Amino acid sequence: MSTENTENSENTESRHIGVRIRRPAEDVYAFASVPENMPAWAHGLGRSLTKTGGRWVAESSPLGRVVVDFVPLNELGVLDHDVTLPSGKTVHNPVRVIADGTESEVVFTLRRQPEMTDADFARDAGMVAADLARLKELLEG
Repeated sequence: MSTENTENSENTESRHIGVRIRRPAEDVYAFASVPENMPAWAHGLGRSLTKTGGRWVAESSPLGRVVVDFVPLNELGVLDHDVTLPSGKTVHNPVRVIADGTESEVVFTLRRQPEMTDADFARDAGMVAADLARLKELLEG
């Protein structure tokens, strides 16, 4: 998986959005790292992800058909994924599950894209926060 941004990545503004989950990091990672589980909490990917030709595809995302490539499973809690938009542009999304004793924190780094207005960036941050809140609710349920 490439971490190269297809747009100019110099001086990109980032916002770290996190949620604390009262579950061990291993449990959180085990659930969140399964692509089929993502539509239950990451609504930006639509209602379902299906594996097509070795890649994960969301046909019904709010942006249309998107392709999602995930980093391999790992012991570090890394859930990074690249989303290729209908335009062909690929956006890299760094996500970490961080252990904190018997609990964990999930941190999503939202990177402002060059064409984003302040309102767009704030809207995307709100959507990420809502997704992480759903993940918390599912895991703490």
